[in-house]
Amino acid sequence: MSGNIELLSTTLAAAKAEGRAALIAYLPAGFPTVDGGIEAVKAVIAGGADVVEIGLPHSDPVLDGPVIQTADDIALRGGVRIADVMRTVREAYEATGVPILVMTYWNPIDRYGVERFTAELAEAGGAGCILPDLPVQESALWREHAEKHGLATVFVVAPSSQDARLATITAAGSGFVYAASLMGVTGTRASIGAQAQELVGRTRATTDLPVCVGLGVSNAEQAAEVAGFADGVIVGSAFVKAMLDAPDETAGLDAVRSLAGELAQGVRRR
Repeated sequence: MSGNIELLSTTLAAAKAEGRAALIAYLPAGFPTVDGGIEAVKAVIAGGADVVEIGLPHSDPVLDGPVIQTADDIALRGGVRIADVMRTVREAYEATGVPILVMTYWNPIDRYGVERFTAELAEAGGAGCILPDLPVQESALWREHAEKHGLATVFVVAPSSQDARLATITAAGSGFVYAASLMGVTGTRASIGAQAQELVGRTRATTDLPVCVGLGVSNAEQAAEVAGFADGVIVGSAFVKAMLDAPDETAGLDAVRSLAGELAQGVRRR
């Protein structure tokens, strides 16, 4: 079975045709439980998310800030496994038809086996992977199997990336480019700043792939600001915090659905 890279591309293109940025939501698998995590993904999609990233919880993240680390710890202590991540992708995709990616560090894939991971992700209906710590120059094996199985390979670029480096990264990627709005780890920020807009401009000069911005967006105003210059607005920590702050799982689902609705309105502001 082939993965859903085409669905990802058409979804991002459809948002662009509507004159807006896509809303991309991130939630970790297994948080607060595997079943609860699946329901949370359905809730953000019901609220208006166009694309969802499912985080594969990791004990030693390099990009994730304290909010997502807390959720990952809950998931790991709950015994989440890669099979649960695949189940989350499958059930979310089958219930909604929305493109679902996995965001993961390289070590779990390396240990699991690249061919096995890509085959299972495609079979589950996944659209691809975001790989924040896989160097492009070491990515040939992954890209070979991802392409074979119809999966996008999304690399992360940062404000520190030089133009030549940006060109190398974007030439190797597919689906979209994940532009980190600032140097540092994930988390909500008071402002996103001009750094992100400059990075999007420099990245677009190297590729026709959509450029989506993450790290820091937490409300409709920030979503509208980023949507003014990016093809997609990626929101993670704000959703996770809404779940963490809720008194119970039902309230958490209501909170993320509501936040997705607000952000979806934000990316549609002219």
